[in-house]
Parts: sequence; structure tokens; C-alpha cells
Amino acid sequence: MGVPVLYKDLGLMDYQEAWDYQEILFHDIKNAKIRNLELPQCEVLPKMNFLLFCAHPHVYTIGKSGKESNLLVDEKLLKSKGAKVYKTNRGGDITYHGPGQIVGYPILDLEDFGLGIRNYIDKLEQSIINTLAEYGIEGQRLAGATGVWLDVGNPGKERKICAMGVRASRHVTMHGFAFNVNTDLNYFNYINPCGFTDKGVTSLQKELGKEMDIEEVKQKLKMQIAKEFDMVLDE
Repeated sequence: MGVPVLYKDLGLMDYQEAWDYQEILFHDIKNAKIRNLELPQCEVLPKMNFLLFCAHPHVYTIGKSGKESNLLVDEKLLKSKGAKVYKTNRGGDITYHGPGQIVGYPILDLEDFGLGIRNYIDKLEQSIINTLAEYGIEGQRLAGATGVWLDVGNPGKERKICAMGVRASRHVTMHGFAFNVNTDLNYFNYINPCGFTDKGVTSLQKELGKEMDIEEVKQKLKMQIAKEFDMVLDE
């Protein structure tokens, strides 16, 4: 039997608002775990896992290992583009979020799924790879880099379609992935995406040459995540 997970589509949400919401759920799960360690088995408190989908207004986020030098423009230009910058507590370097992406924030107790952090990231990547396959696109992993890529091993053509950066404490996760669907890729021109200077970015729209039905893509991705993690989704 699968693990119950509450799925929520938050729509277009300010990055800080979404981060604050994640933090609340993240700490609720952690605190429930701590309390349950001190209680008899018959008194264990209920604990829910969450899968959040959303998109953000134009924003750049820098992970704990990120370098500000990978942001290539000044604050004045960012303001003219309607973009903000946040330093975050996730892993990874700098990336862009904006309309036309599916941003996924799984807030999960990995112990409920029998997973470690590396297996967790593998399963997230595989969920994206499986979704791309439904559209006839071969997604791949790139050694030494998280996320999902196309044309791996083909110098000059390697390009990322999904970025990932997570945080975990007591085996509870937050942050997650950003899957480019109908994303305006011009915003990536202002950064070295994920710190890379020799690799590109792409989107489902660019690869298939047409604007995608993002609600359809969400449904396919949601089902692939549920299958890969053996989740029972509740909405």
C-alpha cells in the first residue's frame, strides 16, 4: 500500500510566500517526528506528507553553495525585468523561476518511503525523465550535476530542462525542482544557470516547437511522481 500524500496546486505564488509556507509544513513534520519518538506507539500523532506544485513571478534563487558572481546583471536591470533575487537554504547554485514552469516542492518524511537523500533525488529525476518520455523526449542525468538534461555527452548541445535543489533535516525534505514547460528562456541569459558557463537550458515548448497545455503536463508529472514514490495522492 502506498504512502498517503496531500497534493496541492498553489498556482502562481510569490516566492517568499511559498518558501514561508514550505517552512511551516517542514517544521510541522519534523516536530511531529520528534514528539512521536517520545510517545508510546499507541499514542503516535498523525503526520502528513505533501506534494506542492506552483509557479513564481520572475525570481532568481541562489543556493547555499551558490556564487553571486553567477548573477550577471545588476539590481537596476533586474528591477526593469520585474525580477527579484533570494538567497535560499537549499542546495545548488543559482537558477531562475518564472511563469510557465512547474515548480515542485515535495515536503516528505523520507523514512516513510524508505529512502535516503540520494535515492530521493534519483526518484525526482526519474519522474521528470518519465514525463518527458510521454512526449517523446529522452531526458538524461549528467554526472556531477543534479536535474534532468538533454543531449548529455554531446558537447555544445547539452541543455538542462529541469533544475533541482533540496534541503533535508531529520530526513524531511523541502524545496525541490523547476521544470521548464512554457518558460521564457531569455531570463536565463542573465545568469550562469546552476553555475555552468558551457551548457544551455531548454523547455518542453522549445523542444516540441509549440506552447504546451501546462495543466496536462502537471497531471502527467503528478502521476509519474506518485508512481515512482509509491504515493497515494489526496487533493
